[in-house]
Amino acid sequence: MTTWYEAERRRSVLHARACASMRHAAGMHFVGLDLAWGTKNPTGVAVLDDSGTLRHASTVRTDEEIVDAVRAAAPGACVVGIDAPLIVNNAKGSRPAEQALGRDFAAYEAGAHPANTGNPAFAEGTRGGRIAHVLGLDIDPASRASRRALEVYPHPATVALFRLGQSLKYKNKPGRPIEQLQGELLTLLRLLESLETAKPALRLRHSEHWQQLADTVQQATRKAQLRAAEDPIDAVICAYVALLAHQAPERLTTYGDVATGYIVTPTLPDDLRPSRHSPTQQSRAEVVGAARREYAVQFPMVERAAAAAVELIAGVLDDAGLNYLSVDGRAKTVASFAEKASREVDGVPLYADPVRDIGDTIGVRVITYVRGDVDAVVQLLAAETEVLDDRDLGLETASEGRFGYASRHLQVRIHAEDRARHPALGDRRVQVQIRTVLQHAWAEFEHDIRYKGSIPPEQRADFDRRFTLAAGLLEVADGEFSTIRDKLRSGVAETLSNGASADRISSRELAAYLAGQYDDAAWSRADHYAWMAGLVHELGIESLTQLADTLRTVDAAPIDERMAYRTPPGAVRRLDDALLYRFGEEYVALDGNAHRVERLESRLAKLRGESS
Repeated sequence: MTTWYEAERRRSVLHARACASMRHAAGMHFVGLDLAWGTKNPTGVAVLDDSGTLRHASTVRTDEEIVDAVRAAAPGACVVGIDAPLIVNNAKGSRPAEQALGRDFAAYEAGAHPANTGNPAFAEGTRGGRIAHVLGLDIDPASRASRRALEVYPHPATVALFRLGQSLKYKNKPGRPIEQLQGELLTLLRLLESLETAKPALRLRHSEHWQQLADTVQQATRKAQLRAAEDPIDAVICAYVALLAHQAPERLTTYGDVATGYIVTPTLPDDLRPSRHSPTQQSRAEVVGAARREYAVQFPMVERAAAAAVELIAGVLDDAGLNYLSVDGRAKTVASFAEKASREVDGVPLYADPVRDIGDTIGVRVITYVRGDVDAVVQLLAAETEVLDDRDLGLETASEGRFGYASRHLQVRIHAEDRARHPALGDRRVQVQIRTVLQHAWAEFEHDIRYKGSIPPEQRADFDRRFTLAAGLLEVADGEFSTIRDKLRSGVAETLSNGASADRISSRELAAYLAGQYDDAAWSRADHYAWMAGLVHELGIESLTQLADTLRTVDAAPIDERMAYRTPPGAVRRLDDALLYRFGEEYVALDGNAHRVERLESRLAKLRGESS
């Protein structure tokens, strides 16, 4: 064995020299080894590139296989996180590193196993140390060498990264049924996937290796199948800690030192507290844990439902021709769900049944330009969906004589008759926040500073006063923008002649014309005017004069009567219905309408009195 190690060490030196020219092109790699203490059990291997994208995940057994896997995936500069002791000098008991880490993490059930030379696995050095030596890795935690290794430990890493009250119980131990192991491992998968938005990011979702691991866990019916995925998943955690060590070392704590052995792990948050263990509290912790596992299993479906909710709400706004800046959404992460599920007030749980009681697992945010558009969106959603709750937080703030957070929060659910057309959404509740772009800017900045930042206590009053002042100024600005738009809309039609452009109507000319033609209609989105101008051009209408002549042949009364608009439609929607009424199937068949033929045919039947 010694001969092999020495030969491989010499080979590694030559290999590193040969790869020196490709290091810049290949970039930095971050390797995770969930290293078994002996060769009978599998070792998980994971490799991230310098963007945090998972490039490799596998299991191997022998030292030769480990070395070959790391060399192939990370031939140049790399940091390797190894979940196994690298340095063990003490004859008995625990290393100082394990004792120090235990003082912080034992209460979270994430303490380290003792390592000493009395254990035959460490009697002649450590397996991790030998492999690091063969690969030419510097194991000093203070090193900045281009190829280095660190001893890491996944359990405390997950506690600190995801603010867990105790470590996840996905390791197979007596009394743990497969349902619990699978649920905990699925929870870990979703938590790791949530790091895609972290800094630095961990990008897993588009990795074929990750999808195979996720499928294995999701479809497992035996503990052995979970075990096959567990080691490479742990290796991914090790690789991410290695990535943090290179890109954000200030977020890590090193327990111990290079002389007596060490463990590097993300720093335990100062305000994090372990789960409590009285019988009643433990029972509650079990409820929260079970809810978290159930939600982790459901999470892919919740994500699909969130995407469907965004598409549905944007479609409703577009179909009505309303003006807005953006519509986006998200599914509540597993970590955020677990935190909310555990909330209590005066010792009483806020959510007796978290999976069914927490109503904002799907969130959609609509950003408008002015306050009048907020009201228009609310009216439209009230007409098109079932509103379960409606809170005007700006009104609540004003009723208290304050300036501050202003946003309209609706909790909606699509009508029963619409659910067959939106199966991903079904009867799920959707939390919709609607606010102006200025309200949104204030809310985002305040949240980032007040809740994510650290405001010294002696400066809190001054910060509160300045946030209040900013909120008041933004409220004034919102009002002025509304006035500007109203005045502009009332006078803009007079600024253009009927001649328009030589060969086609521009989107700006169309917007100005419609402001006069439908003076009671709300403005529509700029891109909708451009799209409608294209439809008008397809119909062969090349000037505002021709458009005006066409619309004079259209009687608006039967359109209003048959469409029975539940909310005032935007200007583009008014023109859309008028042209549909006038040209019928010819309008439906336009190239610019190819994406909505079914909807237009339904509306045309309604306009002709053929459906209710």
